[in-house]
Amino acid sequence: MSRTTRPPRDDFLPTTAEEIRQRDWNEVDIVFVTGDAYIDHPSFAASILCRHLQRHAFRVAILTQPDWRSAEPWRELGRPRLFYAVSAGNMDSMINHYTANRKRRNQDAYSPGGRIGLRPDRPTAVYAQRCREAFPGVPVVTGGVEASLRRIAHYDYWSDKVRPANLVSSKADLVGFGMGEQTILRIAQRLAGGESILDVRDLRGVGYLLGKKEELPQHDFDLGNGGAGDVILPSYEEVTQDKRKFAEATRLLHHETNPLNGRRLIQAHGDRRIVINPPDLPLDESQMDAIYDLPYTRLPHPRYTEPVPAWEMIQDSVQIMRGCFGGCTFCSITMHQGRTIQSRSPGSILDEVHKIAASPDFKGHISDLGGPTGNMYRMRCTQPEVEARCRRLSCIHPTICKLLDTSHKDTIHLMREARSVPGVKKVHIASGIRTDLARFDEEYLDELVEHHVGGHLKVAPEHASPRVLKLMKKPELDTFDDFAEKFAKASHRAGKEQYLVPYFIGSHPGSAVEDMIELAVFLKQRGYKPLQVQDFIPAPMDIATCMYYTGLDPISMKPVETVTRLKDREVQRALMQFFAPENYTTVRRALIDAGRRDLIGRGKDCLIPDSPPKASGRRPGKPAGRSKAPRKGYRGSARDRR
Repeated sequence: MSRTTRPPRDDFLPTTAEEIRQRDWNEVDIVFVTGDAYIDHPSFAASILCRHLQRHAFRVAILTQPDWRSAEPWRELGRPRLFYAVSAGNMDSMINHYTANRKRRNQDAYSPGGRIGLRPDRPTAVYAQRCREAFPGVPVVTGGVEASLRRIAHYDYWSDKVRPANLVSSKADLVGFGMGEQTILRIAQRLAGGESILDVRDLRGVGYLLGKKEELPQHDFDLGNGGAGDVILPSYEEVTQDKRKFAEATRLLHHETNPLNGRRLIQAHGDRRIVINPPDLPLDESQMDAIYDLPYTRLPHPRYTEPVPAWEMIQDSVQIMRGCFGGCTFCSITMHQGRTIQSRSPGSILDEVHKIAASPDFKGHISDLGGPTGNMYRMRCTQPEVEARCRRLSCIHPTICKLLDTSHKDTIHLMREARSVPGVKKVHIASGIRTDLARFDEEYLDELVEHHVGGHLKVAPEHASPRVLKLMKKPELDTFDDFAEKFAKASHRAGKEQYLVPYFIGSHPGSAVEDMIELAVFLKQRGYKPLQVQDFIPAPMDIATCMYYTGLDPISMKPVETVTRLKDREVQRALMQFFAPENYTTVRRALIDAGRRDLIGRGKDCLIPDSPPKASGRRPGKPAGRSKAPRKGYRGSARDRR
């Protein structure tokens, strides 16, 4: 698990009372409670936030994966002088714990040894309760993906009901939503300056629960054009009882996410009100550099004797940017990281590559140079005055905005410089790329294909049905076909045999059996045999989740049919793997019921033969060898998206 030469233990932030005493601290300013193992690496939120606070002279201790069954682990670290910061971890705990079929996963990638059971379900509320038990009166600030995506009343897939905002269940003083570096620092600075936790309710990027008799405070967030006034969301009681009200709340929420004009949101929960301030402003390049240039050891804390799977996967990766302007309806990235692309400078990124390459046991491969996607680096609106007014949910759907700078010039320069660092043999682009942007830049494609693809490139067409793709806010299939053809030609020019690894989703809202048959035909025609496929999981606050729960597209308010029964979801999954012998009966029945007997037989376009194949004894999704060459010159297999 560890690097050859380990840094001393005190290079890490303290995690125990003994480690606090070794620093001669009488107390800590902030205790950061996290559901993840403590990995001192800039891909882990707890490390970034705590190092950022440390840089500004705050004493921070990390309470990592505490036993939540009592408050004793909290008491052991002592009473924090300023506040508790609480995060469930890098992932939403419920997605981390359960599959799309609500079955318990057998591994937790963010725990030592991949062990499960080291955090509860929905730990934000549980941890916050233990904070209050341990030291009553200490302010509690929640944050991270789990709290951020539950900042208003939301549909919870795992309990199949609308749940109140996380502030209600956690009883926290504040929730910090979004990435949070500036928010948590400002809270710490103002509390250290003598202000109360009530005084910092005027910050961007925070939400709070008003008391029954409290008046709504008035704050000036300097929103500029089109950002005056508050937005009143339908109440918790309304969205629980009326699905149209739920859809209305979802639409209002998503149209107030631009930090330049997003207004304050207010949602009643009984006789109290949730108040969500406008999002924090995006970080500029110097702020991004300052955060990623902090003295991370890039290692798990020495307390761990077992490997942490997530660290092993990303230890030699470099994050170059954050945010995504794609606006896919099933994705939570834009709701947490924002739509504005926030990029590091080339100098900061290359310094990190040099540090990795200088490690004694570095094998020569940078595992990723990317972020939410591999090719949005430094892309943003070319007209700031328009961006300040814009409420568009996607910069690239249904068409690419003419004001968006889509140049790959800076990305190309960065890739060339990174692979020229001494000791670096290969720089992989493992984040996946937006094909609708990459297909217009032949120079970028040539650079990518010749130097940064290790045989396979991840892409995400997601579906083949135009109707479903529209609901997803994904480009139509001819965009993917065009990219695939250009990728094949670029690979040929480079003298390499390389393939695409496409991701596809089953059971997405709007996807009926007929749409999945259309996808299966597409896969057959192109020679794809996905070994693993992805089932749609309704994550809190996503537009697609609203479609799943309400049966309405919240943007158009038009009906959307969706599958909710496990049996129906299994049919859609089987159609994506129509070639697997164990799926034969399910696929045959689906084709007959849909009136598509023409796809059963020995014809070249048939999905399955007339009679069942001999049982192979393979597990579903297990590789059955290489597929035959595709008709259009490209091929690949899909793997689960992490």
